[in-house]
Order: sequence, then C-alpha cells, then structure tokens
Amino acid sequence: MRSISDDRTARAVIRDEALHLFAAHDPQTVTVRQVATAAGVSPGLVVHHFGTKDGLRQEVDQHVVATFEAMLGELTGEGGSELLDPGGANSLSEAFLRYLPADSPLPGYLRRLLLSDSDAGRTLFRRLFELSEAALDGLVAAGVAVAGQDRTARTAFLLANDLAVFLLRDRLAEVLGVDPLSADGMSRWAPEMLSIYAGGLNSAPQDTPTQASADAPEGGRTT
Repeated sequence: MRSISDDRTARAVIRDEALHLFAAHDPQTVTVRQVATAAGVSPGLVVHHFGTKDGLRQEVDQHVVATFEAMLGELTGEGGSELLDPGGANSLSEAFLRYLPADSPLPGYLRRLLLSDSDAGRTLFRRLFELSEAALDGLVAAGVAVAGQDRTARTAFLLANDLAVFLLRDRLAEVLGVDPLSADGMSRWAPEMLSIYAGGLNSAPQDTPTQASADAPEGGRTT
C-alpha cells in the first residue's frame, strides 16, 4: 500500500480519487474498496472519514460544486469578468478549457451531477443559469445581443446549448473526430456556434482561431 506523498490530507486524497472514479464510472458501481485502492489507503480509513459510500459521494458533490463556484467567481468577479465581455470567452466550455488541467475529471462528473436527482445537481444548474443570465444581460448592454421576447427562455436555450457539449461530449467526439472540449475541438466548434448565434443558419463562420485555441499549449489539451 503506497504512502500519501503529496501535501493533501488523507481525506482529500480519498475524495479526489473517488471523484476520478465517479466521473469515469457509474458511482453506484464504484465500491469503497476500489476507492481505497486508488487512494492507497485501507477501506477502513475511507469509512473512518466518510462513514459510508453515500457520505463520500456527498463530500465529492460538495467539493465539485465549491470548485465550480470558485471558478465561476473568477470568471465573473472583479478582474475576471470574461464571460460578461463580448471579447472574452464565448461559452462555458471555452472558459473551462482555460481553467481546467488536461486530466481533470470535473467535466465528466459535471455531466453525472447535472443529470442526477440531487440537491448538488440542482444547485449547480441554478448557479450556471444565473451566470448565463448575467452573461446575456452583459451582451445586451454592450449592444451585441437582444434579450428576446422571453429572456428566461432565451437564457435557458443558450445554457442548454452550452451544456450539450459536456453532456454529449463522447458522442460529439465520435462524429467530429476530435474531443470538443480540447483546444482543437473548440477551434472547430466555437466559430460555428458564434456564427449561428450572430446570424442564424445562413451565416458563414469567421475563419479565425478561437481565443481558447490561441491560449492553449501547442498540440491542444483536453479538460
């Protein structure tokens, strides 16, 4: 059994390994023993810290929501309002591409969390909806968008389109031949998305790289 060599506590290591496993597999099928093996600790230590697998799942949910809250705070707070800036990131996917490391399990777990019937999933969706409302209002104020006849429905439509990249990531990768949440994938996705938003299906995309693609390391990266 390996020792924990980083500066995280045993509780944090267990939580993070559980997050990776829960993102990759159905959380119902992941066992405490599998989490313990991945974390390099005994099953008894997992039980000691979290009581049950449900307790561990709740801890993971809270951690993911808190992580997204912090990320969204940077994106929309003072000095980090790029989603409210027409010249900044044009979608949550582009923004997350900049902030998340290549091996992050968060996009995968985001999908499971949003589709789950849980307080954490509802809380995160509401937060994302509020962010989308603020972003739309910012674009309207800048004169590059209109609120439409039903501002709430328009916000929900924009958010649903944005989240589809996360929820359908694997299927989109199959038809595109590239991960849509990689820099290469986003360089193909974003121009088409923006041209449709700007001018409908009759609009041709601008032949320019996205900011996410320009900012990413050479060769691209996935979230």
